Amino acid sequence: MKPAESADTGLARLKAETLIESLGWLREFHGRTVVIKFGGNAMVDEALQKSFAEDMAYLRFVGIRPVVVHGGGPQITAKLAELGIETEFKGGLRVTTPESIPVIREVLREVVGAGLVGLIEQAGAQAKVLSGEDKALFLAEKTKVETADGQVDLGLVGEVRSVNPRAVLDLISDGKIPVISSVAPNVSGELLNVNADLAAASLAVALGAEKLIVLTDVPGLYSDWPDRSSLISEITSSELRQLIPNLESGMVPKMTACLEAVDGGVPKAHIIDGRDPHSILLEIFTESGVGTQVTK
Repeated sequence: MKPAESADTGLARLKAETLIESLGWLREFHGRTVVIKFGGNAMVDEALQKSFAEDMAYLRFVGIRPVVVHGGGPQITAKLAELGIETEFKGGLRVTTPESIPVIREVLREVVGAGLVGLIEQAGAQAKVLSGEDKALFLAEKTKVETADGQVDLGLVGEVRSVNPRAVLDLISDGKIPVISSVAPNVSGELLNVNADLAAASLAVALGAEKLIVLTDVPGLYSDWPDRSSLISEITSSELRQLIPNLESGMVPKMTACLEAVDGGVPKAHIIDGRDPHSILLEIFTESGVGTQVTK
């Protein structure tokens, strides 16, 4: 009679099966670049920050090349309040003034970026802070934003128009994880606050990334929000293009980023719930994946 399996043996067997399940994905993604937009609750919750940093280190050590792009809305708002600088929003979007842009630059680089680099290095991998200013990584153009009330001027706000990925490629070649903040100069050298979702998409295209992953605070894309049963697990770029005009405003830049990445040649883009610890590993290394996948 076969002896009963102990709880410890059963757990070990489950771990082994999980590792074996990941083998196919390791073969597929080994040596490939994955761009991750870091944001949402994962950016402000210490436990989620730690698990995200561990995910980045894990990817690096199994031969995948992660590149992180981040914003920093909550931290920026807190610092501006501390300095007595009023934060103004139009159409739900932050207005960036000449007074606030140096604060935004400092918070993104020295608080959010440096903090994340520290956590990644605690997890055992090497990382380095970059911004769109470094070595002409991003060139931006000032833009106005369409809202329900028409076009809105948000001040020193822009979108990335061109990417020179050399600084990122150099760090990857050195075995480091680039952690990139979303500010960028325009052709006149004026610094602009740029949308991190769209910056991540532009960078993913320029790097020839295998995948773009955007962390958010919902399980994925819903075709009929707030109907929870309308969660979409996979959608094509043509289907998404038709759906975007009807989406809730907060999801528009994230889904537009996914669309721009796939249109630009990135094979897959994903929206996943950053509130779930290690959601990135679940997306990359399991058969079922998580969130919503966008394909051509």
